[in-house]
Amino acid sequence: MTSGPDPDTAQDSLSLAGPEDQHSAADWEKATAAVLRKTRQLSDDAPDSAVWEKLTRTTLDGIDVLPIGSPDTASGLPATGVPGAAPFTRGRLAEKPELGWDIRPALYGLPVKELNEAVLADLENGSTSLWLELGATVAASDLPAALDGVLLDLAPVVLDAPGDPVAAAEALAALFADRGVTPAEGTNLGADPIGAQVRGEGAISLETLDVVAPIARELGALAVVVDGTAVHDLGASDAQELGYSLAVGAAYLRRLVASGLSVDEALGLLEFRYAATDEQFPTIAKFRAARRLWSRVAELSGASAEAGGQRQHAVTSRPMMSKYDPYVNMLRTTVASFAAGVGGAEAVTVLPFDSALGVPDAFSRRIARNTSSLLISESHVAKVVDPAGGSYAVERLTDDLAKAAWAEFDRIEAVGGIVVALEDGSLRSRIDAVVAERDDQIAHRTRPLTGVSEFPNLAEVLPERAPHPNTDVRRYGAAFEALRDQPASAPVFLATLGPIASHTARATFAANLFAAGGVAVEVAGATKDADELVAAYAGQSVVCLAGADKTYAEWGADAIAKLRAAGAEHVVLAGKPGDKTVPADLVDDSAAVGVDALTFLNTTREKLA
Repeated sequence: MTSGPDPDTAQDSLSLAGPEDQHSAADWEKATAAVLRKTRQLSDDAPDSAVWEKLTRTTLDGIDVLPIGSPDTASGLPATGVPGAAPFTRGRLAEKPELGWDIRPALYGLPVKELNEAVLADLENGSTSLWLELGATVAASDLPAALDGVLLDLAPVVLDAPGDPVAAAEALAALFADRGVTPAEGTNLGADPIGAQVRGEGAISLETLDVVAPIARELGALAVVVDGTAVHDLGASDAQELGYSLAVGAAYLRRLVASGLSVDEALGLLEFRYAATDEQFPTIAKFRAARRLWSRVAELSGASAEAGGQRQHAVTSRPMMSKYDPYVNMLRTTVASFAAGVGGAEAVTVLPFDSALGVPDAFSRRIARNTSSLLISESHVAKVVDPAGGSYAVERLTDDLAKAAWAEFDRIEAVGGIVVALEDGSLRSRIDAVVAERDDQIAHRTRPLTGVSEFPNLAEVLPERAPHPNTDVRRYGAAFEALRDQPASAPVFLATLGPIASHTARATFAANLFAAGGVAVEVAGATKDADELVAAYAGQSVVCLAGADKTYAEWGADAIAKLRAAGAEHVVLAGKPGDKTVPADLVDDSAAVGVDALTFLNTTREKLA
């Protein structure tokens, strides 16, 4: 029989780690530095503390995403509260719904009969609500046929009808009346006049809310979507998307209250939609920060504490999707939907992997809805409320993002509100500045896009999809995709110097770089001298040398001279020219890590033409 714990050591007995498992920040720095030195990401003479700078990533809002947190990281941060209570950082609801988050497919671009088939297939196979686009192929009058067989008292319907939101709201209300059922919790008439204007789908008409809100209140449904993805799709940063959503939400709140509703009643009609990207921790922080910020807006508006909980609908980012190598989008959307769910979004739309190509097919829609189903039912991600809560790094990131977003909200309100900020171009100019910074990072491939700017496959055959207009979406890889859309008329001769083992690293780098711009290469293969290299040359106008520094120094100059004599007009060096490799005056261009890939590729294509 054992005795009870010694009262003097009872405190220690609660520790989950023994003395040998207690480590300091210096211990972590040392171990991490060793790994970075081994992979040549950190020089031998750099201090261990340099790992922080090496591994910390800065967002487009100038916010540091730390590699690891510590108690000091979260020191002085405001209290996050508890789930289900103001400021709602940890969630609008105190408990997770039994079925996890709402799996909400986006349905668009299909004729009415096919849309109805897709709707029923989604609901029968895991989806729990519907997000319907009206306008291009389906009119408001088609709603009865599109929703035939749908149990509207069980499956919430969210409308997206920027062209005529009033007609859509009236048609859905009539359908409920005809069937004699009450809308399922979460049904939303989807009015968003400011978002429609941002997307170029109509002028701002806040009078729309005066008509749609009473219809929604009579139905017992939501009336309005504050769609932050409208500016995200233009290239806005996370803080700009949040600041925009606060300003739009405030504008709608003012209008609804002016129409005679109380603040609490007006708040109860709103749902917010945000983009979820494959940047996992910033996305988690975005949804947490958004709830905290909206709770503050509600508080300043005189709402009751419980009315300030923000309903959130997450949509996997459209701009992050790639047209080329579209199957990589499955990975992007899996990370994004995971982050949205962990961040506390109550509804999640996973866009099908082929969305950038046009109207998704049945297979891609199935993969999209199954992404959420697997996260919820197999990985049990939705079992815990705010699983990232208490993480030092996430709490710091949430607070930093909330401050940056509130500053953006202040800038919008300072000029007279969101309508004025859109009219005078001040918001768009700030978004354009972010777009320019992101484009520069993408061009230099410090923000790599798998399958687009990195590891492209020129031989891939893209799946064919029916066209659907995506003119309001500026995909991050658009500049590279434009080059791929028009492949170069001729290949580059990849002049590989020396044996395969010696030239493969730079040859692979160069071939991938050219392929990212739609430029094919013809490879010389293993060569032992300039004469053998020239023997493999077939008269291509652009030549790229690829080899080791030692080989460059030994016979690179001779190879260049003989290739020029054989007809080469534009000579590129893979790597950096110099006295110990190939003198800069012997080559016309060079490409190494950090090169502006887009400028380089455009120059190369001009020479090929």
